[in-house]
Amino acid sequence: MPDLVAHGVLAGLDEISGTGRDQRAGGYSRHLWQSAELDLRAWFTERAERLGLAVETDRNGNIWAWWGAPGRDAVVVGSHLDSVPGGGAYDGPLGVVSALDAVARLQAAGVVPTRPCAVLVFAEEEGSRFGVACLGSRLLSGAIDADKARGLTDRGGITFAEAAVTAGLDPAHLGRDQEALDRIGIFLELHVEQGRGLIDLAEPLAVASSILAHGRWRLSFTGQGNHAGATLMTDRRDPMVAAAHAIVAVQQAALDSPGARATVGRIEAVPGGTNVIPSAVHAWLDARAETDGQARAVVADITARLDSPHAGCAATVTEESWTGTVTFDPELAARLALALGGIPALPTGAGHDAGVLAARVPTAMLFVRNPTGISHSPEEFATLEDCLAGVEALDTLLRELL
Repeated sequence: MPDLVAHGVLAGLDEISGTGRDQRAGGYSRHLWQSAELDLRAWFTERAERLGLAVETDRNGNIWAWWGAPGRDAVVVGSHLDSVPGGGAYDGPLGVVSALDAVARLQAAGVVPTRPCAVLVFAEEEGSRFGVACLGSRLLSGAIDADKARGLTDRGGITFAEAAVTAGLDPAHLGRDQEALDRIGIFLELHVEQGRGLIDLAEPLAVASSILAHGRWRLSFTGQGNHAGATLMTDRRDPMVAAAHAIVAVQQAALDSPGARATVGRIEAVPGGTNVIPSAVHAWLDARAETDGQARAVVADITARLDSPHAGCAATVTEESWTGTVTFDPELAARLALALGGIPALPTGAGHDAGVLAARVPTAMLFVRNPTGISHSPEEFATLEDCLAGVEALDTLLRELL
């Protein structure tokens, strides 16, 4: 197999491989408008401008790199550059790098687009800083209320509106961007697969058929803060104990609903001292299922299990984001699969910006095999051979669409 990086293809992954490395968590931590993600934005701008693309940032923080003049009915291809805490190298950046490389290949072949074309980088896809996944595409499409978005806070108490000002945006202009939406004729996102579908099929590529219904909820438990040494066990109202019982209930509720997934991946104690019984504990629930009704039923089951919280504590459940089941345009997916030699179609349990846009514009996704089947982890991987197949697929599809 040729050295793809030496030949220029996928060199972008190597160029950003040192950006945002997380020595504590492993992998990468690249969060919106913080140093690592800002460095990636600068890298993308420089890389795109080297190709002669005109780069602009829209009012919601998404970055567009136009090949030729911007206009309606554009073919837009891209992904995101931010990451979960301690994430892998491929989730997001593979799609961005592959899109730039596909454009470079077409330019080298003398292809001249007959319709507008852009590479798009979405802001805050993972929701790791402000808690709402796909925030850039939700704002662009109007899928989230702008006032709600402005009020979102990070762990340091900085609001999204305040961070937007620091990034050079006007918070008053956040929200649905109809002009930008009207430019998108087709949106295509290449992404490393987050699961084992392509492993089981022994295939390097697939088109997406659907995305599971999914959302995020904050589970809050309040009790009595007190001294860890001076308070007898029988005198405690410890919300950490209530949270622990709830986390076990979360797992059981998902197991009781075949095909559902429910995860508590983040927990915060207030005030957070080792020798302090917390006064409050917050846990964040991620729940997913094949249908909207099933996902809602799982969360309802979890909520019901909290009606009598342990340790004399109070419990509340607050929805922070929701995306119903997404079914990608079957005609577009079939057209793309046929153009690529009849590659398979796969559902996914992972959310994507393409899934948010699917309710507004024709949208498709292309998955590249992940031989570990692991994602949101440093063990996430894709071989150079499969990554090259993804670039070649984008080349083929852009030739057909442009």
